[in-house]
Amino acid sequence: MFFVFLLFILFSGSLFCYYLCIFKKVIAYKSKKLNASNKPVSVVICAKDEAGNLKTFLPSIYAQDYPDFEVVLIDDRSKDDTFDVIQSFKEKHPGNTKVVRVNISEDNRLRANKKYALTLGIKAATHNHLLFTDADCRPASPQWIQRMTAKFTERKQLVLGYGAYESKRSFLNKLIRFETVQTALQYFSYALKGMPYMGVGRNLAYTKDLFMDNNGFYTHLDILSGDDDLFVNEAATAENTAVCLAPEAFTVSKPKLTWKAYINQKRRHISTANHYKTKHQLLLSFYFLSLAGFWITALILLIKAYYWPVVLGIVFVRIGMAWYLNYKINNKLHETSLNLYYPVLEISLLLFQLYIFVLNLIKKPPHWTS
Repeated sequence: MFFVFLLFILFSGSLFCYYLCIFKKVIAYKSKKLNASNKPVSVVICAKDEAGNLKTFLPSIYAQDYPDFEVVLIDDRSKDDTFDVIQSFKEKHPGNTKVVRVNISEDNRLRANKKYALTLGIKAATHNHLLFTDADCRPASPQWIQRMTAKFTERKQLVLGYGAYESKRSFLNKLIRFETVQTALQYFSYALKGMPYMGVGRNLAYTKDLFMDNNGFYTHLDILSGDDDLFVNEAATAENTAVCLAPEAFTVSKPKLTWKAYINQKRRHISTANHYKTKHQLLLSFYFLSLAGFWITALILLIKAYYWPVVLGIVFVRIGMAWYLNYKINNKLHETSLNLYYPVLEISLLLFQLYIFVLNLIKKPPHWTS
């Protein structure tokens, strides 16, 4: 039992270090008022079989309060009416719409994926400053382009934004939004610490120069997923990366509605993380191990009543600190409805991630082709 107690102290201490040395960065971060941006911007949206979503969400892109932007719409081998919908928007907005149509055989594995389609869209873009979102996303405000691109400077060539999910009345939806906040807490904190390691394609900006200087997606073109986080993991540095946490710069996406769909999505995401730089894999893995180890060793020690007053005290202190941290980040990311459910959601997400990890060991995750 003494060895288990030592492990409990180790895991608890490592969690406190993460909270105080890394995660506090995003909690303390305050968005600065920046001068209005007037940089020409290309908004790049890749769509595959997204006719319905494009009809719903594209109007909010064109309604952006920004003086100089174009919308690059990429039809990535769609089998529905996506191309017709894209063409209809081009007819309505002929002055600032570009259309790219990809028609590659599914048998050509290197070209039949979203990275190839995005590369064609990026090359077709008129402007150097690129802003990315998905076909099922809408900007949280008409100032989305303004706030995201204001972060570009001569040195800052990559901007990390926050992509939220719509709120629904279900436990699955709460878990999805909680996991999204936890992921954002980590990648924003590490970026502010000078160690950017990922971003989300639902809300991401970088320059065409940066893309070309890093040979685009070339080094991971054979990996069908990861057009956002793997590129950021490779190209982002402490010097060239900025974060944008202004609420006006958020995007909002449609969440998965079934457990099966969410499980398949997370299996792909977790498998992509295996291709991060080694130092990022170690930091992320040790946090997950510390969190899992904390709960497992605490449960064993409390059942065995071994040093239970000390163990219980540390458990309450750690939960209190983590709850406060989550309260602050939830407020910053406008997810206040999650505040009440923190302990249940943390344990549920931990069990869910363990399940996904084991499932991926047993069977390869399903791949996407867009």
